[in-house]
Amino acid sequence: MSPEAHQPDDRAPSLAESLDRRTVLRAAGVGGVLAATGSVLAGCGGGSTPVTSGGSGSANTLKVPAASVPVGSGVIVEGTLVVQPTAGTFLAFDGTCPHQGCAVNKIANGLALCPCHGSTFSVVDGSVKHGPAQQGLAKRSATLTGDQVVIN
Repeated sequence: MSPEAHQPDDRAPSLAESLDRRTVLRAAGVGGVLAATGSVLAGCGGGSTPVTSGGSGSANTLKVPAASVPVGSGVIVEGTLVVQPTAGTFLAFDGTCPHQGCAVNKIANGLALCPCHGSTFSVVDGSVKHGPAQQGLAKRSATLTGDQVVIN
Protein backbone atom coordinates (compact mmCIF):
# COMPACT_ATOMS: atom_id res chain seq x y z
CA MET A 1 0.00 0.00 0.00
CA SER A 2 1.13 3.48 -0.72
CA PRO A 3 1.26 6.18 1.99
CA GLU A 4 -1.45 8.18 0.20
CA ALA A 5 -4.00 5.41 0.82
CA HIS A 6 -4.00 6.16 4.56
CA GLN A 7 -4.20 9.93 4.26
CA PRO A 8 -7.50 11.58 5.38
CA ASP A 9 -9.76 12.80 2.55
CA ASP A 10 -9.83 16.62 2.69
CA ARG A 11 -12.61 17.04 0.12
CA ALA A 12 -16.17 17.72 1.24
CA PRO A 13 -18.56 14.77 0.83
CA SER A 14 -20.88 14.92 -2.17
CA LEU A 15 -24.63 15.16 -1.65
CA ALA A 16 -25.02 11.48 -2.49
CA GLU A 17 -22.34 10.51 0.03
CA SER A 18 -23.88 12.62 2.82
CA LEU A 19 -27.43 11.21 2.52
CA ASP A 20 -28.20 7.92 4.15
CA ARG A 21 -30.79 5.49 2.78
CA ARG A 22 -33.46 6.46 5.32
CA THR A 23 -33.21 10.18 4.40
CA VAL A 24 -33.53 9.41 0.70
CA LEU A 25 -36.58 7.18 1.30
CA ARG A 26 -38.27 9.84 3.46
CA ALA A 27 -37.71 12.49 0.78
CA ALA A 28 -39.08 10.18 -1.91
CA GLY A 29 -42.16 9.47 0.23
CA VAL A 30 -42.86 13.16 0.82
CA GLY A 31 -42.39 13.89 -2.88
CA GLY A 32 -44.81 11.08 -3.75
CA VAL A 33 -47.43 12.39 -1.33
CA LEU A 34 -47.09 15.92 -2.70
CA ALA A 35 -47.35 14.68 -6.29
CA ALA A 36 -50.43 12.60 -5.47
CA THR A 37 -52.05 15.47 -3.58
CA GLY A 38 -51.45 17.83 -6.47
CA SER A 39 -53.12 15.45 -8.91
CA VAL A 40 -56.06 14.88 -6.57
CA LEU A 41 -56.53 18.60 -5.99
CA ALA A 42 -56.23 19.31 -9.69
CA GLY A 43 -58.97 16.73 -10.26
CA CYS A 44 -61.31 18.57 -7.91
CA GLY A 45 -61.17 21.84 -9.77
CA GLY A 46 -64.35 21.25 -11.72
CA GLY A 47 -62.98 18.92 -14.39
CA SER A 48 -64.10 19.95 -17.85
CA THR A 49 -66.54 22.62 -16.65
CA PRO A 50 -65.53 25.79 -18.52
CA VAL A 51 -65.49 28.78 -16.20
CA THR A 52 -64.79 32.44 -16.68
CA SER A 53 -63.91 34.82 -13.89
CA GLY A 54 -64.38 38.54 -13.59
CA GLY A 55 -66.46 40.51 -16.04
CA SER A 56 -68.59 42.73 -13.81
CA GLY A 57 -65.80 44.49 -11.98
CA SER A 58 -65.53 41.91 -9.20
CA ALA A 59 -62.59 39.57 -8.93
CA ASN A 60 -64.95 37.05 -7.26
CA THR A 61 -67.46 36.82 -10.13
CA LEU A 62 -67.71 33.40 -11.78
CA LYS A 63 -69.63 32.30 -14.85
CA VAL A 64 -70.50 28.62 -15.13
CA PRO A 65 -72.42 27.07 -18.03
CA ALA A 66 -75.88 26.14 -16.72
CA ALA A 67 -75.76 22.88 -18.68
CA SER A 68 -72.74 21.74 -16.61
CA VAL A 69 -74.70 21.89 -13.33
CA PRO A 70 -76.72 18.67 -12.89
CA VAL A 71 -80.28 18.87 -11.54
CA GLY A 72 -80.39 17.64 -7.93
CA SER A 73 -76.65 18.06 -7.58
CA GLY A 74 -73.95 20.51 -8.52
CA VAL A 75 -70.33 21.24 -9.33
CA ILE A 76 -67.44 22.74 -7.39
CA VAL A 77 -65.76 25.54 -9.30
CA GLU A 78 -62.92 27.70 -7.99
CA GLY A 79 -63.88 27.06 -4.36
CA THR A 80 -67.58 27.65 -4.97
CA LEU A 81 -70.37 25.08 -4.83
CA VAL A 82 -72.81 25.74 -7.70
CA VAL A 83 -75.99 23.67 -7.42
CA GLN A 84 -79.30 23.15 -9.19
CA PRO A 85 -81.61 21.63 -6.54
CA THR A 86 -84.57 21.68 -8.96
CA ALA A 87 -84.63 22.25 -12.70
CA GLY A 88 -83.94 25.90 -13.46
CA THR A 89 -83.12 26.91 -9.87
CA PHE A 90 -79.44 27.73 -9.33
CA LEU A 91 -77.77 28.47 -6.00
CA ALA A 92 -74.16 29.03 -4.99
CA PHE A 93 -72.30 28.55 -1.72
CA ASP A 94 -68.77 29.27 -0.59
CA GLY A 95 -67.06 25.87 -0.63
CA THR A 96 -65.08 26.55 2.54
CA CYS A 97 -66.19 24.33 5.43
CA PRO A 98 -67.06 26.55 8.41
CA HIS A 99 -65.61 23.98 10.84
CA GLN A 100 -61.89 24.54 10.17
CA GLY A 101 -61.69 26.06 6.71
CA CYS A 102 -61.07 22.98 4.57
CA ALA A 103 -62.35 23.00 1.00
CA VAL A 104 -65.46 20.96 0.28
CA ASN A 105 -64.24 18.68 -2.51
CA LYS A 106 -66.97 16.28 -3.56
CA ILE A 107 -70.69 16.14 -4.26
CA ALA A 108 -72.50 12.82 -3.91
CA ASN A 109 -76.08 11.77 -3.16
CA GLY A 110 -77.30 15.33 -2.65
CA LEU A 111 -74.50 16.18 -0.22
CA ALA A 112 -71.35 18.28 -0.44
CA LEU A 113 -68.52 16.58 1.45
CA CYS A 114 -65.66 18.04 3.46
CA PRO A 115 -62.69 15.64 3.40
CA CYS A 116 -61.01 16.91 6.57
CA HIS A 117 -63.42 15.92 9.32
CA GLY A 118 -66.43 14.47 7.51
CA SER A 119 -68.92 17.33 7.63
CA THR A 120 -71.63 17.10 4.98
CA PHE A 121 -73.86 19.84 3.60
CA SER A 122 -77.14 19.80 1.68
CA VAL A 123 -76.92 20.80 -1.98
CA VAL A 124 -80.49 22.14 -1.65
CA ASP A 125 -79.73 24.89 0.88
CA GLY A 126 -76.11 24.52 2.10
CA SER A 127 -77.23 23.45 5.59
CA VAL A 128 -75.22 21.06 7.77
CA LYS A 129 -76.41 17.48 7.51
CA HIS A 130 -73.60 15.95 9.57
CA GLY A 131 -70.99 17.71 11.74
CA PRO A 132 -68.60 18.57 13.27
CA ALA A 133 -69.46 21.80 11.39
CA GLN A 134 -72.02 23.76 13.41
CA GLN A 135 -73.24 26.05 10.62
CA GLY A 136 -73.97 25.69 6.93
CA LEU A 137 -72.03 26.92 3.94
CA ALA A 138 -72.13 30.68 3.29
CA LYS A 139 -74.52 31.56 0.49
CA ARG A 140 -73.35 33.48 -2.60
CA SER A 141 -75.48 35.25 -5.18
CA ALA A 142 -76.29 33.13 -8.27
CA THR A 143 -78.20 34.46 -11.28
CA LEU A 144 -79.04 32.69 -14.52
CA THR A 145 -78.08 35.00 -17.39
CA GLY A 146 -78.67 33.38 -20.77
CA ASP A 147 -77.01 29.97 -20.57
CA GLN A 148 -74.57 31.01 -17.81
CA VAL A 149 -74.90 30.94 -14.03
CA VAL A 150 -73.28 34.15 -12.81
CA ILE A 151 -72.01 33.94 -9.24
CA ASN A 152 -71.04 37.02 -7.22
